[in-house]
Amino acid sequence: MKILITGGAGYIGSVLTPNLLAQGHEVTVVDNFLFRQNSLLDCCQYPNFSVIRGDSREESLMKPLVAKADLIIPLAALVGVPLCNRDQIATRTTNFEAVAMLCKLASPAQRIIMPVTNSGYGIGEKGKFCTEESPLRPLSSYGITKVQAEEAVLQRENSISFRLATVFGLAPRMRLDLLVNDFVYRAVHDRAVLIFEGHFKRNYIHIRDVVRAFDHGIANFETMKGRPYNAGLEEANLSKLELCAVIQKHLPNFVYVEAPIGEDPDKRDYIVSNARLLGTGFQTEWGLDRGITELIKGFTILRNSVYSNV
Repeated sequence: MKILITGGAGYIGSVLTPNLLAQGHEVTVVDNFLFRQNSLLDCCQYPNFSVIRGDSREESLMKPLVAKADLIIPLAALVGVPLCNRDQIATRTTNFEAVAMLCKLASPAQRIIMPVTNSGYGIGEKGKFCTEESPLRPLSSYGITKVQAEEAVLQRENSISFRLATVFGLAPRMRLDLLVNDFVYRAVHDRAVLIFEGHFKRNYIHIRDVVRAFDHGIANFETMKGRPYNAGLEEANLSKLELCAVIQKHLPNFVYVEAPIGEDPDKRDYIVSNARLLGTGFQTEWGLDRGITELIKGFTILRNSVYSNV
């Protein structure tokens, strides 16, 4: 299959791209390498890999690439509230308008599989699971643009969207700002974390299970198309305090304290049902404990000390 990925050098793309190449797919990645990442160097060994340094918002660049693709995976995005707040115009043009353009350029026969975020649910109803039928109430520009992009994608019949839980785990293009990754990094290097809104609950999923969800969507596209799917660990609807307790089991010297020092702009406080995706035969393989063990090893290697003199 010929697959076009925008933002394929990012956190998810840096794991998804080599996975697809190893399966024999022909993969073309468009990425602007905003973070100067070298996360796809290992992919260059594959003759079925092509990489283009460019902007996914540029129609003249994307049009001939879209025309050759069987499947389009739009990963290019400004992710997270702090980054999106820095440039609202780039957020809208990248997260929504570039995706809408891909939908316009693609023929009805071409397939699109897109990840969005279940932070679009905003503040959930206490004790009630968010399903794919629950109202979407995004609060930030990040959440709003991702919900708009999903709507554009699902208006075409040949599409699937995955509403991802908070992703965690190691990747060649690593992100330390994601909640589990952040807390484990602090537990390893600082042995302490100060938490705000500790009772807020959310769902989690390991990055390799995200990639497996894409594999599952490709393999079962005809029966899954036209719908959104929550993708997360069914057993991991946890508050921040509950998450810290799990981390402490692995690192007993880890101390966590709650204080009213901030707030989540997305107000992510919800429990999520992943029953629809599980009903298609998908099962996660990476639980929190396995992922935390992986992260502890990784953070023994990785130390973000670019401004340190030791």
